[in-house]
Amino acid sequence: MKPADVDRLADWIVRRGLEGSAETDLLIKFCEKCNDAGLPLARAMVIIDTLHPVHEGTVFRWRNDNAEEDAATQYGRTTEGELAASWQRSPFFHLLQTGGEELRRRIAFGDPIDFTSIQEMKDQGYTDNILFVRRFAEGATIGEMDCVYSTWATRSAEGFSDADIAALRRLAPTLGLAIKSAALARVADTLVEVYLGRDAGQRVLKGRIQRGVADRIEAALWFSDLRSFTTITDTAKPTEIIPLLNDYAEAVITAVHEAGGDVLKLIGDGTLALFRGDDLADACHRALKAQEIARHRVKELNERRRAEERPITSVYVGLHVGEVFYGNIGSVDRLDFTVVGPAVNETSRIASMCRSVDRPILISSTFADALPMADRADLVSVGRFALRGVGQAKELFTLDPETL
Repeated sequence: MKPADVDRLADWIVRRGLEGSAETDLLIKFCEKCNDAGLPLARAMVIIDTLHPVHEGTVFRWRNDNAEEDAATQYGRTTEGELAASWQRSPFFHLLQTGGEELRRRIAFGDPIDFTSIQEMKDQGYTDNILFVRRFAEGATIGEMDCVYSTWATRSAEGFSDADIAALRRLAPTLGLAIKSAALARVADTLVEVYLGRDAGQRVLKGRIQRGVADRIEAALWFSDLRSFTTITDTAKPTEIIPLLNDYAEAVITAVHEAGGDVLKLIGDGTLALFRGDDLADACHRALKAQEIARHRVKELNERRRAEERPITSVYVGLHVGEVFYGNIGSVDRLDFTVVGPAVNETSRIASMCRSVDRPILISSTFADALPMADRADLVSVGRFALRGVGQAKELFTLDPETL
C-alpha cells in the first residue's frame, strides 16, 4: 500500500466516523478498501467493550472467503466460567498483562504458535497475523470500555510486507477511534433507554433537556405494584429481595414494551408506564393488552419460583386516562424526564385500591369509556370509591373474573 493510499484511507475513516457510520460498516468497507489498495487482508476482527446491563462488549468481524460468520457478536462477562478461561488464553489478555500494544506472529515463517487462536489461524491457512491493543487514558474509560482490540491476518504466501505493517500501524488506531465514537453513541442510546425509558430517552438524545420544557398530552396511564411486598421483605431472606424485584419487574416491563408502552419510573416495587398514540382508544387497548401479557408471565414466573421454593407474589394494576405534562422537571443540576399531573396521582390511588377490593386490576371510568366497544364487554363495575387526595368519588371497573 502506497503512502498516498494510506493518507486517503485515513481521511475516509475520519469522514465516516464523523458521519456516524456503524461499526460493522466501518470495518467491512475499510478492509475492502485495503484490498483494493493492495494490502492483502484476508481476515480482521475488532473488539470493544461497552456499558450495558447484560453484555460486556461486541466483536466485529470481516473475512474475504465468504465463510459464514456473524459480522457482530455481543459477548457476556469475561470474569467467570468458560468465557473467562478462553479470554485468559488469548493474545489480547497476554498484551494487557505484559503492558504491550502489539503482537505479531509470522505463522508460516517459523514464529512460535503459542496461542490457541494462532494455531487455529495456521490450521485455516493464514500466514501472518498482527494484533493491536490501543488503550484509553484513565479518564476516558466508560465502564469496561478502556481500549480497542484489533487483529489482522493474511493468507498471502509472502505474509505482510514491511509497508503493509506500517500501514496497519497507522490506520488501526484511526479506525479504532471511529469505532469508539460509534460505540459511545450506542452506549448513550443504551443508558437513556435503560434509565429513562425508550421514548423519554430518545427525546433527551434529540435535545429535549431544557428545564421546564414539557408537552401537554393525553395518554393512557399504568401504575402497578406487588401484592404484600412489605410482608415479603419482612419475612424473606435479604438476599431474595433484589432477585424477586428483578423477576417481577422483568415480567411487567417486557409486557408494557411488547404492547407498545413506555416505562417511565420504577418506584420500589411500583412501575409507572405510559401508552400514547393518535388514537386514544388504541392506547387504552394496548394498556389492557399489557396487563394480560403481564398476568400470564407472572403466572409462569410463580410456577417456576414455587418449584424453587422461593417467595412469590402477584401484580396489582391501576389503569386511567388523563391529561399530563410530559417533560423535564427538577433543578439545574438534576433533571427527571417524567409525567406529572392529577391523572398520575389518580392512577396510583386506583392501583392502591386493588388491595381493598381484592381485585388484581382496577380501571377508571374514563379509561373504560375510552376503550373500544369490544374491550368494554369484559368490564364489570366494582362501585364508587373515594380516592385519597381526589376530590370526587370515582366509579371503578375490573375485568370479569371469568376472563382472568
